[in-house]
Amino acid sequence: MTETTFKPRLGLWDATMIVSGSMIGSGFFIVSADMTRTLGSPGWLMLAWVVTAIMTISAAVSYGELSSMFPKAGGQYIYLKEAFNPLLAFLYGWSLFAVIQTGTIAAVGVAFSKFTAYLVPSVSEDLVLVNLGFMSISPAQILSIVVILLLTFFNTRGVQGGKMLQTIFTLIKLISLFGLIAFGFIMMDSNVFAANWSDAWNLHKINTDGSFEKYGVIAAIGAFATAMVGSIFSSDAWNNVTFIAGEIKNPKRNIGLSLFFGTLIVGVIYILANIMYTAVLPMNEIAFAAKDRVAVTAANIIFGSIGTVLIAVMIMISTFSCINGLVLAGARVYYAMAKDGLFFKKAGELNEFSVPQLALWVQGILASVWCLSGKYGDLLDMVSFIVILFCILTIFGIFVLRRKRPEAERPYKAFGYPWLASLYLLMGSAFCSFLIINKPTYAGGGLVITLIGIPLYYWAVRNKK
Repeated sequence: MTETTFKPRLGLWDATMIVSGSMIGSGFFIVSADMTRTLGSPGWLMLAWVVTAIMTISAAVSYGELSSMFPKAGGQYIYLKEAFNPLLAFLYGWSLFAVIQTGTIAAVGVAFSKFTAYLVPSVSEDLVLVNLGFMSISPAQILSIVVILLLTFFNTRGVQGGKMLQTIFTLIKLISLFGLIAFGFIMMDSNVFAANWSDAWNLHKINTDGSFEKYGVIAAIGAFATAMVGSIFSSDAWNNVTFIAGEIKNPKRNIGLSLFFGTLIVGVIYILANIMYTAVLPMNEIAFAAKDRVAVTAANIIFGSIGTVLIAVMIMISTFSCINGLVLAGARVYYAMAKDGLFFKKAGELNEFSVPQLALWVQGILASVWCLSGKYGDLLDMVSFIVILFCILTIFGIFVLRRKRPEAERPYKAFGYPWLASLYLLMGSAFCSFLIINKPTYAGGGLVITLIGIPLYYWAVRNKK
């Protein structure tokens, strides 16, 4: 007999592992290079990571109130619908399906393959497996698709297996990262550290020839916002745990706590790791690490030639865990949309293992298409803008709901309200504004993807009627 309701099988520890595991993928291991080229100094680099951590934790504790009010599968989609209207909620769900979740799964999947190629060169992205004339397919793309579809299948067999996989791999990932940071500080070069920090707040661009380029005041603000694209993308997906509220024990309590603990753990890791980079590598070597792989360059200094292998294995574990968390959580949003008649009808049905099987497969197939397209890098440049835009709207929804439904039960109230929520709204708005100014193509592209959802929404509503 097919079960028709989600089964709450995830505790606080499991939910925290989903938050942390979904956040740490491959981006963190490489984005510091581009951030350093843009900012030029350790002080500004650290400030970007600290501001990102503050923004992420502020948003997470604010989401705690919403998760306690609406502990349903779908998370942020439900919050936007309750605070505003079904159209805005659909635009979020559509953006998540079109690029945010599926594009991220594809990018992380290809990253898994790239680092697997360190150990198994035959799956390199530089090889051509099939040449179709209009496009070529590499072994790395095929491996990424295999991993995505394998984890999709695994998650169709019930949340219990996905939970176990997520917990084991995330725990290994966290321990490995703390180990890398600890050994980095043990092996630090005090002369390198002193030289890097001797001019810590000299904000400038580092050119490929090693020369510096000073910024004007407005350009400096824009450069800081541009650099934060990397840190924000690396800190994304923390809200995925809200999507699976229907499968979490005592969700009114545990979602909010898992959001806080998970984002805090990852924020601390990211800040410590970047301080460690400045303790073992000169700023120019961070900025121009081979293929931007700062973690690999640092590991070679810390562990010698075996460092590349260690980091490759660490990133394989990290990306595998990240893909699993993204696959597990994302399908629950499409399930909620289908229940509202705004997605494929069968995506709103649960299989005998109490999971939305069709929603999982549709997500996996689109992510696989993005793997083949080779356009996932361009798509993800748009993700940061869309993600922060919807986070701003969601957190503003707390203010709206406090006014619209003052009598509603709130088992957990947003910590630091209204100050932390207002701080996020201010910082997020500034980030989006400067991104529009400095990267109009990517920000505009993100808006176009989102706005394509408007005619789709009305088409879906008409068909539903």
